[in-house]
Amino acid sequence: MSRTTRTRLRLGLGASAFLLAAGLLPAPAHAEDVTDYSVTVDPAAQGAKIGKTMYGVFFEDINRAADGGLYAELVQNRSFEYTTDDNKSYAPLTAWTVSGTAQVVDDDGRLNARNRDYLSLAAGSSVTNSGYNTGIRVEDGKRYDFSVWARAAGGTALTVGLADAGGALATARQVTVKKHGWAQYRATFTATRTSSTGRLTVATADAAALDMVSLFPRDTYKHEPNGLRKDLAEKIAALHPGFVRFPGGCLVNTGSMRDYSETSGYQRKRSYQWKDTIGPVETRATNANFWGYNQSYGLGYYEYFRFAEDIGAMPLPVVPALVTGCGQNQAVDDDALLQRHIQDTLDLIEFANGPATSTWGRVRAGMGHPKPFHLTHIEVGNEENLPQQFFARFTRFRTAVQAKYPYMRVISNSGPDDSGTTFDTAWQLNKDAKVDMVDEHYYNSPQWFLQNNDRYDSYDRSGPKVFVGEYASGGNTFKNGLAEAAYLTGLERNADVVELASYAPLFANEDYVQWSPDMVWFNNHASWGSANYEVQKLFMNNVGDQVVPSTATTTPNVSGPITGAVGLSTWNTSAAYDDVKVTDADGNTLLTDDFSGDAAQWTHTGGGSWAVQDGQYVETSDTAENTMVQAGDTDWHDYDLHVKAVKKSGKEGFLVAFGVKDTGTYYWWNIGGWNNTQTAVEQAVDGGKSTLIAKPGSVETGRAYDIGIKVWGRQVTLYLDGQEWGSFTDDKPAEPFRQVVTEDRKTGDLIVKVVNAQSAAARTTLDLGGAKVAGKARVTTLAAAPGAVNTETSTAVAPVTSTFTGVSDRFTYTFPANSITFLRIRQK
Repeated sequence: MSRTTRTRLRLGLGASAFLLAAGLLPAPAHAEDVTDYSVTVDPAAQGAKIGKTMYGVFFEDINRAADGGLYAELVQNRSFEYTTDDNKSYAPLTAWTVSGTAQVVDDDGRLNARNRDYLSLAAGSSVTNSGYNTGIRVEDGKRYDFSVWARAAGGTALTVGLADAGGALATARQVTVKKHGWAQYRATFTATRTSSTGRLTVATADAAALDMVSLFPRDTYKHEPNGLRKDLAEKIAALHPGFVRFPGGCLVNTGSMRDYSETSGYQRKRSYQWKDTIGPVETRATNANFWGYNQSYGLGYYEYFRFAEDIGAMPLPVVPALVTGCGQNQAVDDDALLQRHIQDTLDLIEFANGPATSTWGRVRAGMGHPKPFHLTHIEVGNEENLPQQFFARFTRFRTAVQAKYPYMRVISNSGPDDSGTTFDTAWQLNKDAKVDMVDEHYYNSPQWFLQNNDRYDSYDRSGPKVFVGEYASGGNTFKNGLAEAAYLTGLERNADVVELASYAPLFANEDYVQWSPDMVWFNNHASWGSANYEVQKLFMNNVGDQVVPSTATTTPNVSGPITGAVGLSTWNTSAAYDDVKVTDADGNTLLTDDFSGDAAQWTHTGGGSWAVQDGQYVETSDTAENTMVQAGDTDWHDYDLHVKAVKKSGKEGFLVAFGVKDTGTYYWWNIGGWNNTQTAVEQAVDGGKSTLIAKPGSVETGRAYDIGIKVWGRQVTLYLDGQEWGSFTDDKPAEPFRQVVTEDRKTGDLIVKVVNAQSAAARTTLDLGGAKVAGKARVTTLAAAPGAVNTETSTAVAPVTSTFTGVSDRFTYTFPANSITFLRIRQK
């Protein structure tokens, strides 16, 4: 297509009719469930170029994504290093059972200084490991490599077996331990049956010491030993991500910034530090994982770099900035320690890119990779909630890195939220310092993603570029995928500002979940992509090279006043409420309650425990979350709410709700939330929350607060102790019909991407204006019920491909209800 030709595209009925005839998509229930749209594309205008690294993945060891997940090791707690630092329920023999006598020892007889614990096993005794989930997974006919570090004063014989409740899973192996000190011994099993409940047993004839008891499938992703679980790695590879961000996340900016050494007392709750994670696995320092378990570091920096290379992705490591986050929020004031971390960052770049003759390049080469990994981007810090302190330290990192490696792009961030005081302050600091790229994170409701497709339309084109390093819409239903897809059209349209984007988190083991939703779910024998995964895969595999500017008509939007009842709640806090009064716009009383009697006007819809005490309504638990009680009519509108509140105990402050429709749809003013560090208004829609306005703020225990909320139309004004705290207008439409068009220069295709996130089909006109195109298009459609989810046994959300032969200079296409459709139209 000529760049000088002005082409108009309107999309419509034909392809949908083809799919309906083929039985690939459900027909609309009623003819009236169709809304008319038009899309206009102008290839004569210059759209943004889209880089090859636009979309990527973010891997953090959360939900046991590494040990018990992507890292293929089948033995849990293989080095007997579990402690209560990792999890209060842990002990050195967690995941092991003993027959006979065995104890975990920490003394000078250890394997090495960084591997502190080992197992002393008495003669005639054995230990059995339960693996992860239901047990150790083996498949009939496949090979498994066993290894162990052992020593025995007089030598001994080890008997190693694999079995489940039904008996042996492989022929047992004998390992002869010689008389000298620690040495590694190996054996190989071939499974004779398939089982997901296997157990590995090691028995000794004579007294022996054991460490690093390991069992790996031979069939790992591309590399063995110490390889990656194949099905999980292949799911990432199938996305064709442009980059891999690692290792965190909260793993990077929480815990001690000290090293793992005698000097520091072998601290176990440390930030993720790359030098702990390289070299032989038996010498890698163990650590407590922020998410409540142990991380062995068998999957470390070398493996991350190698995996990124294997899948053709750019590595993007994140290093600590010495300002903790994720609720810890402390700035480390130790200049020598800061300088050490800066030097560690310089050493990391040398490890990745230095010649094999350099100090750290030699270490990389010794691990099996003489050639450099071609690192070009590095991120300093993650979601720091103290922007001034963070930026002072970030600047020192950036100065040192760019002095030695001027080609390196050093990425900053804007804190943990999409807006608010921290966000604004961080962005201003980044702009003033001409930072190259800023990482934004946000986890909001589907409605927020539908409302904010234009977020980056107004960003400064000459300012820092944006890395959307973590985002998700709060669920794994297709409704969430639709909202995220609609948002991605806005990211692509603004590819001159948004250079990188990655959904988060990536993985979740279904039996060890700390955070949900997640993109890929798994257990010890299966894995499956969520609806969100299918959306990401569709976009990542159909990016294009340049945006072709386009516009679309919008959905008629009727927006009346905010309506709903009122509510009171707490979160890990005991609080007392009193003198609740709601008045309408004419001053008439809708509700009043001084709790001099009972609380009959209130309905308890949340957790916790409420009681009337001394003329106050008290939520008595300081550990319960979302303890909502509500009163009034869901049709109320244009009203003033006043309430008095006193914090009695706990971690946070008050939650005063308005516009309450049901338990999943409401607004609340969260005063002293986020561990009593921030005050914000959050909106919940169908259970998914997003922040509308936020400022730093805390609540004092025992002090009485006067809270006022004026809800008039869609304007909300908030008062604290008689002073206006802030206001907002919630009038942004959640547009369900979004589009973007890109050009794939390699194939010559126009890629028309349309999201229809509503229950009505979208009959859309397409006019090519005489452009010369082929008469058919390749169509890929994701269509499902809004609540559809993918599971281990059912894939409700999956792409359907077809060919539409009705392309001409003017035709129509009807996009099904609740669908994402990509049409690839070949240009002649």
